[in-house]
Amino acid sequence: MRVRYEHVHWELARVLRANGFAPARAELCAQLFANASRDGVPSHGVNRFEQFIGAVRDGTVDPAAEPALISASGAFEQWDGRRGPGVLNAHHAMTRAIALSRAHGWGIAGLRNTTHWMRGGTYGWQAADAGVIGVCWTNTRAGMPPWGSTTLRIGNNPIVIAVPRASGAIVLDMALTQFSYGAINEYRRRGETLPVDGGYDTTGQLTRDPEALAASKRMLPIGAWKGAGLGLMVDLLATLITGGFATHELSPIGADGVGYSQVFVAIDPSALPARAGGVAEVVDAIVDDFHGAQQVDGRRVFYPGERTLEARVENMAHGIDLDLEIWRRVQAL
Repeated sequence: MRVRYEHVHWELARVLRANGFAPARAELCAQLFANASRDGVPSHGVNRFEQFIGAVRDGTVDPAAEPALISASGAFEQWDGRRGPGVLNAHHAMTRAIALSRAHGWGIAGLRNTTHWMRGGTYGWQAADAGVIGVCWTNTRAGMPPWGSTTLRIGNNPIVIAVPRASGAIVLDMALTQFSYGAINEYRRRGETLPVDGGYDTTGQLTRDPEALAASKRMLPIGAWKGAGLGLMVDLLATLITGGFATHELSPIGADGVGYSQVFVAIDPSALPARAGGVAEVVDAIVDDFHGAQQVDGRRVFYPGERTLEARVENMAHGIDLDLEIWRRVQAL
């Protein structure tokens, strides 16, 4: 069914207020969840909301906890998320990185001891909407093995890179597994197979079956051994910059989605060395060249974030496309 964005936002905020969120925090948190579904990422939006409220109710997430500043030095800050709502903590950290970039040309906010940030792309769009380049990443619990192993040691460790652009920001949002666990669960819910191999089953065979992947938890890294190596480096940088937990330290501390280390970087384009035509012209020229690539079977070439913008227009005009059963459960919360 399709539900107007405003109504989705209102319902989510109502549930959040009933579960211990102060009004202003409920409004922002609801907005971030609703925006994910509006932008075509329901796996980390409305479809994840029931699980999020469960984490609030069982004490995994503290709805009242706000991030605390640990240290500050020039363009760099460290924050403790205090196990507060990951979406609000991450939004705050990117807000601080943006503010630092206004003062210094660039800014870094390291955030430790936080909870799941849901859709990582949210904070890339936040940066792009503010007119700055944004880069952010997080570690997670182990979700894939090092290349050549069957033992889980590496998180899916999403990375987001965003570049502002007047006619549509470019925002890359990707996990380092071929499919995020949220995406796997969406395929399971719909009873569909993956379009390409997503990992190994319990016998060690590549599979597109989301049920087999849920059982084995042997996810395939993007780019094979390259993705596995990148996953390790993301964990290293997140841990060192934030002073927080590394992937191998997350499992012993409690529930999944707790204790993550995240980094938020913002760069003010106006602080970059000038090039003929300016930053905007350079970005547009790169996108135009990208769009000019030869198409296969008449299919369009999309830059990262382009289909998000199209989904946003569609869903704002006609209502957000929601799973009826999930929506009814959310309303019943």
